[in-house]
Amino acid sequence: MGTLRSVVLAGGGTGGHVYPLLAFAECLRRHDPQVQITCLGTPRGLENELIPPAGYDLRHVPAYQLPRSVNVDLMRTPHRMWLAARAAGKIMDEVKAEAVVGFGGYVAVPAYLAAWKRELPMIIHEVNMPPGVANRLGMKMTKNIAVGFPHQLAQSEVLQGARLVGVPLRQSISTLDRAGRRAEARERFGLRPDLPTLLVSGGSQGARSINLAVAGAAPALTRAGVQVLHVIGARNDAVDIPQGLPSPYVTLPYLAEMELGYAAADLMIARGGAMTCAELSAIGMPAVFVPYPHSNREQYRNARPVVDAGGGLLVDDAELTPGLIEHTVLPLLADPSRLADMGAAAAAYGRRDGDEALRDFLLEAVSW
Repeated sequence: MGTLRSVVLAGGGTGGHVYPLLAFAECLRRHDPQVQITCLGTPRGLENELIPPAGYDLRHVPAYQLPRSVNVDLMRTPHRMWLAARAAGKIMDEVKAEAVVGFGGYVAVPAYLAAWKRELPMIIHEVNMPPGVANRLGMKMTKNIAVGFPHQLAQSEVLQGARLVGVPLRQSISTLDRAGRRAEARERFGLRPDLPTLLVSGGSQGARSINLAVAGAAPALTRAGVQVLHVIGARNDAVDIPQGLPSPYVTLPYLAEMELGYAAADLMIARGGAMTCAELSAIGMPAVFVPYPHSNREQYRNARPVVDAGGGLLVDDAELTPGLIEHTVLPLLADPSRLADMGAAAAAYGRRDGDEALRDFLLEAVSW
């Protein structure tokens, strides 16, 4: 295997596409500080908030949602795709791209088309079940498919023959020593060093149902000597937390250094996004998963294998109430032995080397 001089990474729109892209870029740069990394995104996606501050070149290309029914947009799609692929191709030619790695999102489609036209080595990384529309289209153009989780191979005919590499994680997560950083993390958030700690987060945007249920359980939790670190969500409505609670209850709109939240906590209440499941299982964090109940229920499919391995509990969104937290989550926080067993089971299921495994796959694809 050799080295690469220029790689194009495509993916955007949501954290599930952008975070693994960034983690993989970090891995490439770690191995070769001189490699040119060009990221493709759209002007409106989350990539604009995350990629440039991380120090990577972000280029915008037109991206259009692929129609799922016969309508006027379907008639316009070929011309739109041609324009978008031409824009992506111009960027690839400019940076003399040697390979393309796509992580999904509509911006990935023009990248796949441009790479296919130029016969560039291309890898598609997929973490969801079923695979996203953009990646399913890209899979018709390359045999180099990588997946993040074992259940994807078992449950999808489309992904048969794909390579299991895991999910690229930021080094701050993949190298995290939770126990070793616990005291530092709790001090950082103004938490006591000696109390069981519950971390709550419904994702970067928040989850109102989770926020309301945990806030309603705040008196019972804190009376029992549990302290709470509650990430409300940057764009979520304010949550009314009771005043004068007997144990610390810290709220934050957003937490950029999520590794410190993980280090501070003994248990987490979380959604079931692919990145969340990958991070929690990699670091051995036991969790109560409350998957997003709408869309295609992919978050249930993400969380179920971790739960089946013994690394967490699964609760339907409609069933998450202050009473359930009091009668199910609180006893769990009072049982360090059970938490330790769950953490060990999660860690046995998860993996921390997804970035390195994907890089190995890329170098093989380029050398063929």
